Amino acid sequence: MKEYHSFGWYAARIAPHLPKNAFKPVPTRLFGGLAYLLIVIASFVSIIFFDLNIWVNLMISFILGSSFAGLGFLGHEILHGTVVRKPWLRDLLGAIAFWPLTTGPKLWRKWHNLTHHVHTQDEEKDPDAWPSMQKFKKSRFMRWIYRVPFSIRALSSFASLALMFTLHSLKMFTVYVKEFKPKKQPAVWLEAILPWATWIGLLLLIGFVKWLFAFLLPLLIANFIVMAYISTNHRLNPLVPVNDPLANSLTVTTPKWVDVLHFNFSYHTEHHLFPGMSPKFYPMVKEQIKQRWPERYHEMPFGKALIALLKTPRVYYHDKEFIDPHKGNLFGSLGNGLNPKNLKIRRTKLKLR
Repeated sequence: MKEYHSFGWYAARIAPHLPKNAFKPVPTRLFGGLAYLLIVIASFVSIIFFDLNIWVNLMISFILGSSFAGLGFLGHEILHGTVVRKPWLRDLLGAIAFWPLTTGPKLWRKWHNLTHHVHTQDEEKDPDAWPSMQKFKKSRFMRWIYRVPFSIRALSSFASLALMFTLHSLKMFTVYVKEFKPKKQPAVWLEAILPWATWIGLLLLIGFVKWLFAFLLPLLIANFIVMAYISTNHRLNPLVPVNDPLANSLTVTTPKWVDVLHFNFSYHTEHHLFPGMSPKFYPMVKEQIKQRWPERYHEMPFGKALIALLKTPRVYYHDKEFIDPHKGNLFGSLGNGLNPKNLKIRRTKLKLR
């Protein structure tokens, strides 16, 4: 891509062609959250009060995990202010939706809304960006990890999706809690502690076996679903000097029923252009983008995006390529030679030391 533009540049050219109600909150999205809450309550009752066989419990755990993930997608939407606008109600509903994923609304808005969205794919400022070779060389842990053969690393990375959202959320708490004003820090701590206190209290109340099916396994499943999306959002894109959503973001395509269950979370480029717009209207935004800049727009079937992630490393080389320091193999990024159907590898003499 020869030229970068800010998200505001694109938004200014698309907004006049969208209906006015696209920029208003859509409180009816809460009905989806209510449906998920009822499913969660019914699942808890089934596991806690009935002695079900292991296969039924596993099925209910999967339903719970999918519901936790769905609530997380809605919580993301709520905390962008696209469902309700009153701050106290937004944070309350966002806290409820994120409760299973144990992430507080104040932390999420600081980490995600105010930092990730403003500095997307900026190596130094985006808390979700993967490192360049320069940072890699300074990390003893990463140098140790990358001595492991690529195939083992790829499979381990795929399996780690079941833990990654929770672990990254805890890390972000340690990074950002000190940046809140002293008067607000107790509230941030409370939002972080209360969900864990709830789930640990549930463990003490019902015992480990039932808790395993009611919370631990669903949490791992929810982590995996959420991180499967988050991993494809930007990790195949280059690092960029300008926050250009058409360069630094990827929209994945899924069946319509999946988009309904996941609140259109697959439309990620559209989300970075209009984070304050309800995802209900993102198909309209996608249509406008593809009419104007089809050569810049990145979209890929969800499964193919995950396979591309499995086949490529996550260390940047000169911002636009990925490097496997173990062997010195170079791969292109989206817009810079990456073709998931035919991954081309360049060789370099630069290797892990």
